[in-house]
Amino acid sequence: MARVLVTGMSGAGKTTLLREMSSRGYHSVDTDYDGWTAPDGTWDEARMARLLAGRPELVVSGTVANQGRFYDRFDHVILLSAPLAVLLDRVATRATNPYGKTAEQRAEIARHVAEVEPALRRGATIELDGRRPVTELADAVEGLLVAGT
Repeated sequence: MARVLVTGMSGAGKTTLLREMSSRGYHSVDTDYDGWTAPDGTWDEARMARLLAGRPELVVSGTVANQGRFYDRFDHVILLSAPLAVLLDRVATRATNPYGKTAEQRAEIARHVAEVEPALRRGATIELDGRRPVTELADAVEGLLVAGT
Protein backbone atom coordinates (compact mmCIF):
# COMPACT_ATOMS: atom_id res chain seq x y z
CA MET A 1 0.00 0.00 0.00
CA ALA A 2 1.16 3.52 -0.72
CA ARG A 3 0.11 7.15 -0.83
CA VAL A 4 0.59 8.81 -4.20
CA LEU A 5 0.37 12.47 -5.20
CA VAL A 6 -0.28 13.22 -8.87
CA THR A 7 0.71 16.79 -9.70
CA GLY A 8 1.19 18.79 -12.87
CA MET A 9 -0.05 21.67 -14.93
CA SER A 10 -3.67 22.32 -15.90
CA GLY A 11 -4.56 20.06 -18.80
CA ALA A 12 -1.99 17.37 -17.99
CA GLY A 13 -4.74 14.84 -17.26
CA LYS A 14 -4.76 14.67 -13.46
CA THR A 15 -8.55 14.59 -13.09
CA THR A 16 -8.96 12.00 -15.85
CA LEU A 17 -6.32 9.81 -14.24
CA LEU A 18 -7.97 10.14 -10.83
CA ARG A 19 -11.34 9.13 -12.26
CA GLU A 20 -9.70 6.01 -13.69
CA MET A 21 -8.03 5.21 -10.36
CA SER A 22 -11.36 5.66 -8.57
CA SER A 23 -13.08 3.34 -11.06
CA ARG A 24 -10.45 0.73 -10.15
CA GLY A 25 -11.47 0.98 -6.52
CA TYR A 26 -8.74 3.25 -5.15
CA HIS A 27 -9.58 6.04 -2.74
CA SER A 28 -8.89 9.17 -4.79
CA VAL A 29 -9.06 12.85 -3.88
CA ASP A 30 -8.96 15.63 -6.46
CA THR A 31 -8.05 18.68 -4.41
CA ASP A 32 -9.43 21.03 -7.06
CA TYR A 33 -12.89 20.21 -5.71
CA ASP A 34 -14.81 19.83 -2.45
CA GLY A 35 -13.09 22.47 -0.36
CA TRP A 36 -9.56 21.10 -0.18
CA THR A 37 -8.07 24.52 -0.90
CA ALA A 38 -8.12 27.65 1.21
CA PRO A 39 -9.16 31.02 -0.28
CA ASP A 40 -5.50 31.68 -1.18
CA GLY A 41 -5.41 28.54 -3.34
CA THR A 42 -3.21 26.48 -1.02
CA TRP A 43 -4.28 23.21 0.54
CA ASP A 44 -6.20 23.29 3.80
CA GLU A 45 -3.24 21.91 5.73
CA ALA A 46 -5.17 20.55 8.71
CA ARG A 47 -7.60 18.72 6.46
CA MET A 48 -4.82 17.31 4.27
CA ALA A 49 -2.88 16.16 7.34
CA ARG A 50 -5.96 14.31 8.62
CA LEU A 51 -6.50 12.66 5.24
CA LEU A 52 -2.92 11.47 4.98
CA ALA A 53 -2.84 10.27 8.58
CA GLY A 54 -5.95 8.19 8.08
CA ARG A 55 -5.29 6.54 4.72
CA PRO A 56 -2.38 4.15 4.07
CA GLU A 57 -3.48 3.74 0.44
CA LEU A 58 -4.56 6.84 -1.42
CA VAL A 59 -4.23 8.80 -4.66
CA VAL A 60 -4.35 12.60 -4.37
CA SER A 61 -4.13 15.07 -7.21
CA GLY A 62 -3.45 18.76 -7.21
CA THR A 63 -0.93 21.49 -7.78
CA VAL A 64 -0.70 24.12 -5.06
CA ALA A 65 2.04 26.26 -3.57
CA ASN A 66 2.18 24.39 -0.24
CA GLN A 67 2.09 20.81 -1.54
CA GLY A 68 5.80 20.35 -0.82
CA ARG A 69 5.03 20.55 2.89
CA PHE A 70 3.37 17.12 2.48
CA TYR A 71 5.86 15.34 0.24
CA ASP A 72 7.29 13.39 3.19
CA ARG A 73 3.85 11.83 3.75
CA PHE A 74 3.57 10.53 0.19
CA ASP A 75 5.43 7.43 -0.95
CA HIS A 76 5.46 8.72 -4.52
CA VAL A 77 5.08 12.16 -6.09
CA ILE A 78 4.19 11.81 -9.75
CA LEU A 79 4.62 14.70 -12.15
CA LEU A 80 2.13 14.24 -14.98
CA SER A 81 3.45 16.34 -17.84
CA ALA A 82 2.69 17.20 -21.45
CA PRO A 83 3.97 19.80 -23.93
CA LEU A 84 2.48 23.27 -23.63
CA ALA A 85 0.59 22.97 -26.92
CA VAL A 86 -1.14 19.80 -25.65
CA LEU A 87 -2.04 21.46 -22.34
CA LEU A 88 -3.51 24.51 -24.08
CA ASP A 89 -5.50 22.37 -26.50
CA ARG A 90 -6.91 20.27 -23.67
CA VAL A 91 -7.97 23.20 -21.49
CA ALA A 92 -9.58 24.88 -24.50
CA THR A 93 -11.73 21.86 -25.27
CA ARG A 94 -12.52 20.28 -21.90
CA ALA A 95 -16.00 20.52 -20.50
CA THR A 96 -15.18 19.49 -16.93
CA ASN A 97 -13.37 22.63 -15.80
CA PRO A 98 -13.73 26.23 -17.02
CA TYR A 99 -10.12 27.18 -16.22
CA GLY A 100 -7.98 27.86 -19.27
CA LYS A 101 -10.59 29.34 -21.56
CA THR A 102 -9.46 32.99 -21.39
CA ALA A 103 -6.33 34.49 -22.92
CA GLU A 104 -5.17 35.52 -19.43
CA GLN A 105 -5.56 31.99 -18.07
CA ARG A 106 -3.79 30.50 -21.07
CA ALA A 107 -0.89 32.92 -20.53
CA GLU A 108 -0.84 31.90 -16.87
CA ILE A 109 -0.60 28.23 -17.86
CA ALA A 110 2.34 29.03 -20.15
CA ARG A 111 4.02 30.96 -17.33
CA HIS A 112 3.44 28.07 -14.91
CA VAL A 113 4.99 25.60 -17.34
CA ALA A 114 8.10 27.78 -17.50
CA GLU A 115 8.30 28.74 -13.82
CA VAL A 116 6.44 26.14 -11.71
CA GLU A 117 6.82 22.87 -13.60
CA PRO A 118 10.64 22.77 -13.13
CA ALA A 119 10.13 22.91 -9.35
CA LEU A 120 7.52 20.16 -9.56
CA ARG A 121 9.95 18.07 -11.57
CA ARG A 122 12.65 18.49 -8.90
CA GLY A 123 10.23 17.32 -6.19
CA ALA A 124 8.81 14.40 -8.15
CA THR A 125 9.88 10.81 -7.63
CA ILE A 126 8.61 9.85 -11.09
CA GLU A 127 7.43 11.68 -14.21
CA LEU A 128 4.76 10.27 -16.50
CA ASP A 129 3.88 11.52 -19.97
CA GLY A 130 0.29 12.75 -19.83
CA ARG A 131 -0.14 11.99 -23.54
CA ARG A 132 -0.13 8.27 -22.81
CA PRO A 133 -3.52 6.52 -22.72
CA VAL A 134 -5.18 6.91 -19.35
CA THR A 135 -5.29 3.14 -18.86
CA GLU A 136 -1.50 2.96 -19.23
CA LEU A 137 -1.03 5.82 -16.78
CA ALA A 138 -3.39 4.16 -14.31
CA ASP A 139 -1.50 0.89 -14.67
CA ALA A 140 1.71 2.73 -13.73
CA VAL A 141 0.09 4.37 -10.70
CA GLU A 142 -1.51 1.09 -9.67
CA GLY A 143 1.89 -0.57 -9.85
CA LEU A 144 3.22 1.99 -7.38
CA LEU A 145 0.24 1.52 -5.08
CA VAL A 146 0.55 -2.26 -5.08
CA ALA A 147 4.33 -2.22 -4.64
CA GLY A 148 4.03 0.16 -1.68
CA THR A 149 7.04 2.20 -0.77
